[in-house]
Amino acid sequence: MSTTIRCFTGCVLLALVAGGGNAGEKGGKKVAPILSFTMKGIDGKNVDLARYQGKVLLIVNVASECGYTSQYEQLQALHKKYADKGLAVLGIPCNDFGGQEPGTEAEIKTFCTKKYGVTFDLFSKIRIEGKEAAPLYRFLTSKDTNPKFGGKVTWNFEKFLVGRDGSVVARFASDAELGSPEFVATLEKALGAK
Repeated sequence: MSTTIRCFTGCVLLALVAGGGNAGEKGGKKVAPILSFTMKGIDGKNVDLARYQGKVLLIVNVASECGYTSQYEQLQALHKKYADKGLAVLGIPCNDFGGQEPGTEAEIKTFCTKKYGVTFDLFSKIRIEGKEAAPLYRFLTSKDTNPKFGGKVTWNFEKFLVGRDGSVVARFASDAELGSPEFVATLEKALGAK
């Protein structure tokens, strides 16, 4: 299977949200615009993304019945290898593409943990397309807020890589090989940045 990695700076398509704008404030601390959102965790509790301040984020729209679902294994391997170096993998289920995430949050969590041993952060299912799109994804896909890496998400398992400063540094396509030299180099560069 061929792999494409579009970093929109020469790589392939993995996208996290890019800041570019002014940092906001939460609890008296300045946070990058991408970290100003609150999402629901897979267990239904609010998760303030400001908790990831200073980390490198790999934001992925996931699905349990997709041809790319086996990427959960690669994402877990990245989490295991790089979490102590500052990587946070955020798995965000979405049923917008081919109806390939029909399950409830409980079913999704059980599937991910039992089949792939997932221990990285999972969130409640969201919409990415249309007027009901989650604010985080409106931010990530907008050319106004993410001029370098904005654009419509076209399928499950697209990935946004966000640097420690909260700016989107790369975007990878669904078929990006997460162990490829290009992907690893981009990730390690982001992890090495202060």
